[in-house]
Parts: sequence; C-alpha cells; structure tokens
Amino acid sequence: MAELLSKPKKGFFYYVEKGGNALPHPALLFGIFALTILVLSAIGGLLGWHGTHPATGEEVHVVNLMSREGLHRILLEMVTNYTSFAPLGVVMVAMLGIGISEHSGLIKAAINALLVKTPAKLITIMVVFTAVISKVAGDLGYLLVIPLAGVIFHSLGRNPLVGMSAAFAGVSGGFTANIFITSFDPLLAGLSTEAAQILDPSYEVLPTANYYFMATSALMVTAVATLVAVKWTEPRLGKYSGDVPREEIVEATPLEKKGLRNAGWVFLGFIAILVVGLLPEINIGGLHIPEGILRGAGENPILNSPVLKGFITILFLMFAAAGSVYGFTIGLYKKGDDVIKGMNESVKALSAYLVLVFFAAQFIAWFKWSNLGVLLAVNGASALQSLNIHIIPLAIIFIIFTAFTNFLMGSASAKWAIMGPIFIPIFMLLGYSPELSQAIFRVGDSITNIISPMMSFFALIIVYYQKYDKNAGIGTIIATMLPYSIALFISWVVLLIIWIVFNIPLGPGVSMFYGQ
Repeated sequence: MAELLSKPKKGFFYYVEKGGNALPHPALLFGIFALTILVLSAIGGLLGWHGTHPATGEEVHVVNLMSREGLHRILLEMVTNYTSFAPLGVVMVAMLGIGISEHSGLIKAAINALLVKTPAKLITIMVVFTAVISKVAGDLGYLLVIPLAGVIFHSLGRNPLVGMSAAFAGVSGGFTANIFITSFDPLLAGLSTEAAQILDPSYEVLPTANYYFMATSALMVTAVATLVAVKWTEPRLGKYSGDVPREEIVEATPLEKKGLRNAGWVFLGFIAILVVGLLPEINIGGLHIPEGILRGAGENPILNSPVLKGFITILFLMFAAAGSVYGFTIGLYKKGDDVIKGMNESVKALSAYLVLVFFAAQFIAWFKWSNLGVLLAVNGASALQSLNIHIIPLAIIFIIFTAFTNFLMGSASAKWAIMGPIFIPIFMLLGYSPELSQAIFRVGDSITNIISPMMSFFALIIVYYQKYDKNAGIGTIIATMLPYSIALFISWVVLLIIWIVFNIPLGPGVSMFYGQ
C-alpha cells in the first residue's frame, strides 16, 4: 500500500510511532489489557496487596476478578459495561444530530463560508483557540472541533492530521484551561472543599478559585499548541497525499446562502430560548418576570443548569434542526425519511468506534473493580507525601505524578477525589492554599491527556485519524501528540513558577497562601 503521508523515516518520534503501531489493533490491545488485569488481580488478591483510602480511611484491597464472585460479575455485567460506557452515549447522541448537518451539507457550506473570509495565516490559531474554549460546552470539542479541524486543513491543502492534532492539543491538552467558568470548576471546587475541611472545617473553595490562572493558561495553551503545530508537526508530517477527496473552498451559491441564513435563524432561536430560560427572577417596578425554567438549583444556578449538564442533548437538537432546515431549503431533503438517512450515515461511520469501545469498556471496568488503579494512585501519593521540599520542586513533582497517574485513571474527578485529601492538607500545613494545590493538579491532569489511552475519547481520536491514514494507530497518536505534551509541560511549569514567585492571585480574592 502506498504511503499516505510523507514523513521522516528516522528520529525518535518515528520510532515511537513505529513501535506503537507495531502493537495489535487498538481493540485487541484493550482486550489484552483487560486480560492482564484479570491476572494481576488474581496475583494481588493472593499476595494481599492493599492500601488505605485517604478520603475514607478504610483499607483498600485488590479484588480477585478470577474468583467465583469476580467471574460471575464479569459475565453478568459485560453488556452493561459496554452500554453504560460514558463516552459511548455522548458520541452516539451527538453524532446523530451532527450527522444530519453533515449529510445535508450544512457543515461543509458553513466551513466554506468561514474559510472564504478567514485569512489562511489565522486558521491554525483560530482552530486551537476554538478547541480550548469548547470545553465550556462539555465534550463538544472532541465531537465536533477535532474532526472539523481536519476538514478545514484539508480544504486549505494542508495536512488534515496537523489540524486535528492542533485541535486535540487545545481540547484535551488544555483540558481545564478556559477563559470561561465551566461545569468542571464547581465539581473540582466541591472535592477541594471536602479535602480542605479535613484541617479547616470552615474552609470553602469556590468555582472561581483558579479563574485568573486558568484563563491565562487558555491563552498560553493556544499560543504553544499553535507554535508546535506550525513549527514541528506540519514539517514532520509533510504534505498529505492520501486518497480522501479535498473539500474545496468555494463561494456559496445563492441557494446555499439562503440555507445558511435559515439554519442561522434556527441556531439564534435556540440561543434565545436558552438565554430566556437562564434569566434570573426580575422585579422592575410593577413588572415581575419569574426566573427561567432552565436555571439549576443551588448557589450557581447557571453552572448547575440542565443547559450545561445536558449540553449534548441541546447539541443534538440544534444540529438536527439546523441541518434539517438547511437540507429542505436547498432541496436535498424532500421528506422526513431523507433526514433519517443522514442519521443512518453517521452511525455507519462510527462502526469501528463501536467495536473498539466494547473492549475499552471492559478493560476500564475491570481495572476499576480490581482496585488496582486506586492502590497505585494511593501508594504513589503516600510516597510523595513523605518528601519535605520547597513548594516549586514539590509542585513540579506533583505535576509529574498527576501526569503519570493519567495513564492509570482516566477520570479527573476520580483522581482528585483520591489525591485531594492527601495533597490539600499537605499544602495547607506548608502554608499554601487549597486553591494552589488544585491549580497544580489541573496542570498535571491536562498535559498527558493527549498521549494516554486511558483518556475516554482516545479511541474516537484514532477513528478520526484513520479517516485520512488507514494505518494510524495508538503509536501514530502518541508520536504526533508527544511534542505538544512536552511543550505544554514546560510552558505550564514556567507559568506556574511565575505565579508562585510573584504571588499572583489564582482567582478573585484567592491568595497563593493559606490563611491570607
């Protein structure tokens, strides 16, 4: 088979890719990982591997999955492991809506309209910045921005893998960096509050605790990922020479422009409904307007609203409605059956992902059941706790430790639920605020997302890459994304050191030091 990509044949990253791609198919690899977990759980169970959970103080023991109870659980829950795998439902529902927009031609027409007016020199930074801020809408970046970046770059005659890698770095490498407060902020703040109250029962960490640092980080991630994409990834991957047809940049026809306008009105209509639904109660003179029905409960009704928590449903409805309107406007759709056809096409495109997810879901479930991931994280954190060093080297070690833990546990909240009760009290006893330890954790948790197969959407990224390079595998992703990971690590450490040295507030009213 002819080489799809012209890339160097020598060098470190070539051998990383070659070694990674020499591994079995990703689905089989996850199957091998799952079987390995069974063996390790049996060994750990026989040898009595254990540790103490920092949040509960309870002894945690390895669970032998090859025991009678373990085998029964595997047989009884294999189906639910698959169907309840969190990214599966998210991807399927989102792609049903996006599939209509893609099948109707709305996405292509919108891309063309955007690219006609956007200077080519700004495309890379625009893609990365969009990817970074997309986390305000949950997993939108994984589902839309990354594949869209490939299409955009391919349309411009550039390597589509460069565009997708840059977007992936923005979405996942800059996972917690944003210029907006997202639903992830109150989640972390709640866990940090619980951990801080181990020493100080009155302490509270707010969702805005790291806003200044993370907003600055968003700009840093944008700049660094853009630089790596232009100066390293694009020269390394070279010119794309595959057989995927390029979607040329052309001026929209009058009918397409009408379709875009109608689809735009649909989007504006949804936005208007969301805005009205999120409005607080208003009392002006004799005018009383009750609060919007889409507001959530608690002190942060917008962050806790179904708009943010259920954004995938909104994404489905918006793209399905807009895509349908566009299709009927340009005459592609004549009846409802044509809309369903668009959904069918999107599901067909996900067939490889559906197979891979089955094995990945079993591996992650068995890893969790065995308690091996928890024990590795707990024991590693306990070893780090025994070190008595200055804040800057401690912060760097903490970042590295968290980054490594990404290869063991994919969920950021699960990691922080384990690590927070250890590291927050340590930092408080050293005179540093819980908000600082939370910020350091966020750095470490972000930088290795893009090279960790444990990241929930890693399997989907492989599928995206295989659209343009059928030989792409785990090694391709890691070799392509490793320079981003290294660059983000160095840049974020420098930024954190500047923050610590100059005692810059991490967020509104948040000091670097505990008790100030």
